[in-house]
Amino acid sequence: MTWHILDAGSIWIKEFAFALQSSEDVVAWAPRFSYAGALQTGIREREIPDPPLRVLEFPMQRGYARPPMSWVARLGERRMADLTRHTDSASPAILVCTTPFYAPVAEKWPGTVIYYLTDLTAKYDGIDSDQVRTLDRRMCRVAKLVCPNSQRIADYLVREAGCAAEKILVAPNAVRAQNLLSRPLDGPAPLPADVADLPRPIAGVIGNMAANLDWPLLEEAVKATPWLSWLFVGPVDMPMNDPGERRIRERMLKLGGRVRFTGARPYGELRNYARSFDVAVLPYLKKEPTFSGSSTRFYEHLAATRPILATRGFEELLHKEPLLRLVDSAEAAVRALEQLRSRSFHDALEEMRWKASRNETWETRAARMRSAIDSQVAVAR
Repeated sequence: MTWHILDAGSIWIKEFAFALQSSEDVVAWAPRFSYAGALQTGIREREIPDPPLRVLEFPMQRGYARPPMSWVARLGERRMADLTRHTDSASPAILVCTTPFYAPVAEKWPGTVIYYLTDLTAKYDGIDSDQVRTLDRRMCRVAKLVCPNSQRIADYLVREAGCAAEKILVAPNAVRAQNLLSRPLDGPAPLPADVADLPRPIAGVIGNMAANLDWPLLEEAVKATPWLSWLFVGPVDMPMNDPGERRIRERMLKLGGRVRFTGARPYGELRNYARSFDVAVLPYLKKEPTFSGSSTRFYEHLAATRPILATRGFEELLHKEPLLRLVDSAEAAVRALEQLRSRSFHDALEEMRWKASRNETWETRAARMRSAIDSQVAVAR
């Protein structure tokens, strides 16, 4: 059976598609945005190396979701034509839609539809929340299976999109199976070559260094831990609307010394950084849509088995103790770091994290989704 993933633009959907293709025929689609997308035709095939995945890129009009551009873009008709050309009519196919804006495509699809929602889209800045809720309702009506990546998004879909609870399978983000360790680490792994000169101990932050991080907390924590190096792994060029937070990021970028920003690194290399930390820090700012989502970085750090500190910026993480330690302020973070320092950065939970990580892979997520859709289709028949 062919599974069409519409679309695989984000890294977490690429990871899901890569895991799924080990057992299913997968066609991964991704938009190619331009200001003349409504006038363009043709599908481009692209092989991405990390994860290894064949992606079909289709032209997409910028602003396609808002009238009158949505009428010009003709999203339903154009995407259906593309999908049909890449589907064997002799066998059934599953369409996995990853955003509410593909509702016009889902409603035209003759086979099984899965709604795989990895963000609380209705809470995005600049979005028309009423429009998104309407699209979510349409998606929930047509989908045989609805897979939000957090319980908080599931609750929203039931409460505000009228989704039947029996359709829902919560599918959190995950980690690559190949990133799992054969045994828990008894100490940090060697540092990657580009940061090998950074003195230990090291607190590490992985992710997009942008508005979903608590920059005031980070600045205070860095100032209060002169005995600790801080390593930030991820892009630093995403715009930030809050001028105060933007200034803090600019100040921290200039610190140098025991504070190091690597910039973006290939996704497949992030595990090497995660394993090398004395302690991982997840300093999320409590705001939407981050709060309602699922933390990909948590699962990467879980597999690395090193101690984890996290703020309460993800509702999902509020239920993960003792795999991590929650802190509410810079002062609490510093106290926790000092306690870890007194124990040589061993918290006696390494094996617990290692065992938990075995069931938190993209492969297990794909297997659960396959099983759930089989059950749903069987009940419908």
